[in-house]
Amino acid sequence: MTDQAVETGGGELPESKRNPAAADDHFLGRTRELKELRADIERAGLDTLSGRKAPRARVLLIAGRPGSGRTALAEELVRQVAHHYEDGVLRARLSEPDGTPVPTERTARELLTALGLPTPPGAAEDELGQAVREGLAERRALLLLDDAVSAEQVDTLLPDTPECLVVAVSGGPLTGIADVRPCTLGGLDTKSALELLTRYTGAVRITVDPRAAEGLVEVCAGQPAALVLAGGWLGAHPKAAVADLARHLRSGDEDGPPLARVFRLLYEGLPSAARRMLRLLSLAPAGLVDPHTASALAGCSVEAARTVLDDFASLGLLRGIDSPLPQYEVPGCLLPLLRALAANEDRPAELQLARARVLERTVRLLQSCRAITETDSRQAREKLAGLPRALRFPSPRAAEDWLRIRQPALLAAARLAVADGELDTLARRLMAALVRALVAHFGTRAAAPELYGIHRLVLGIAERRDLPREQAAALLNLADLDAQTGRTVEALARYRAALDAGRRANDPYATGRAMESVGGAHQELGDYDRAADWYGRALAQRLARDERAEAARLYGRIAAVHTYAGRYGEAQRHWRAAIAGHRRNGDVAAHARALSELARVQEYAGRPEESLHTCHEAVEWARSAQDVRLQAALQLRLADTLERLGDPAAARLHRGAAERMLAKEEQESDPDPAHGANACEIRSASVED
Repeated sequence: MTDQAVETGGGELPESKRNPAAADDHFLGRTRELKELRADIERAGLDTLSGRKAPRARVLLIAGRPGSGRTALAEELVRQVAHHYEDGVLRARLSEPDGTPVPTERTARELLTALGLPTPPGAAEDELGQAVREGLAERRALLLLDDAVSAEQVDTLLPDTPECLVVAVSGGPLTGIADVRPCTLGGLDTKSALELLTRYTGAVRITVDPRAAEGLVEVCAGQPAALVLAGGWLGAHPKAAVADLARHLRSGDEDGPPLARVFRLLYEGLPSAARRMLRLLSLAPAGLVDPHTASALAGCSVEAARTVLDDFASLGLLRGIDSPLPQYEVPGCLLPLLRALAANEDRPAELQLARARVLERTVRLLQSCRAITETDSRQAREKLAGLPRALRFPSPRAAEDWLRIRQPALLAAARLAVADGELDTLARRLMAALVRALVAHFGTRAAAPELYGIHRLVLGIAERRDLPREQAAALLNLADLDAQTGRTVEALARYRAALDAGRRANDPYATGRAMESVGGAHQELGDYDRAADWYGRALAQRLARDERAEAARLYGRIAAVHTYAGRYGEAQRHWRAAIAGHRRNGDVAAHARALSELARVQEYAGRPEESLHTCHEAVEWARSAQDVRLQAALQLRLADTLERLGDPAAARLHRGAAERMLAKEEQESDPDPAHGANACEIRSASVED
């Protein structure tokens, strides 16, 4: 196996060979249904007939049982009318493969991301639903909402504009949505059903015995999913007659719906190893399978798993996903059958072991995905070299592509692992590796919505297992994300909870971090007295532990709070303490910045001469630290101070020196002059920290 095994999953087969139907996959039948649905789009609604403007988007409902081709019909309708909606098509799946409704929060986030709108982490479900409706208010878009479980799921996302169209797919009526246009599906017409079979069997076997073929369509009740499996069985048995399959399906030995009968026949014809892998695919997160998932579930090599998955796709047991990486989807109509087989034929311990293998493989892939970005680290290079070739990525770009494509399955794996409750150790490792990989490739800000969900899962495990240290870490991470998105009150509550958990765990890092963060939240809320008090508590802990660098930084935060409160005497005292601490620690850059802030406070306090002297001292330290931007900013501050003291000539000299420093620094670091627009800004320690 080559180093590119993760990227390709093994040898690439032509699409037409992996799935005979893929060579001719145009939509079949449903002409009447499509005509009625398109007419419903143009037909006047109840509001229009009563003389009122339609307040919301029109909803077309395609109802049918799983396997009836309801999603395929919805996709074909969307394809035919998409050109009328210039703002594009949005898709969302409203239920998990096992039928569990997807939280509206998650669906709304997916839609907001597709719209290119911000998705604040931790926002409430109602807030996100409102954001989706507002984002669509001025657009002409088409929404395809698949596998809707209830009317409430659709109603929450329904755009408040008649310019949009919603196509919903469900198993039954969506009562509660006004003026919904339902289309209930039955079986395919005989001509289309025969053409579907022909894709798998070829034309000859159908034309030589048309009556038997029509009988097979009748036995399958025209259900597309059953016909696909029947075609797969016939394609795998080229010498078998169509009549033989129809006769077998009519026999009294088999009962149940057509899909179950055809599936059972196909399943029993598989080798035992393939049957076992097929059963275990019911454990695949979100019903999404790749060669690594199948390899871990069945305990075989990645190449062997890829071969078996290709065989399953050719039989109609899996659907290939249009993706740069080999990916497959377990049809939702087959999942209940696979779960029933797994429950009957596999011991619970074997199923649990298979779940554990998938989690362990996923953790190792995520570790490899992150390690490929740390090529400058000797430890990371050694770790990569120690991984099996099948788990390595050829480049950081390949790792990022894999992470982006597999992200839905990875997040689903984390949710399933937490819900399982018996694999909490692996679940915690999985989520830690997922967080590190997301941050390494996308950054904390871009991955914040996903990180928020993961930290909530971690918090759930920590509370369930009574792990106060992990609970404190999760609460701190969640509170940081709350604070970054402006939910300071919520962040403050979580910081306090993290402080309690840190004290229970006797974790000095979490305790100190929580106390400082509580102070930061009070500062953000404008309560400077409480902010100074909490910073003081954190400072006392740092001093007691002889953490000098952190203590010097906290002196600066306390000084900044006093500055905001107008207590310039206290601010100067704490800035001098910070300056002394940075000097003892040998941190020249921090020393220079603290001096610059002291000069600022002295100026606020009406002491320009002292400020001028401190600025000169800060310039010398900034020069020693080789911080050009800080030197330039201090030169500008000197110029302002000199102007106030009545020396414009000296002020012009310092301002010119600052401009020359900035121009030279920009030329060396970035040829784009726009990037240096705010180069002269000196931020206070509270912002800097």
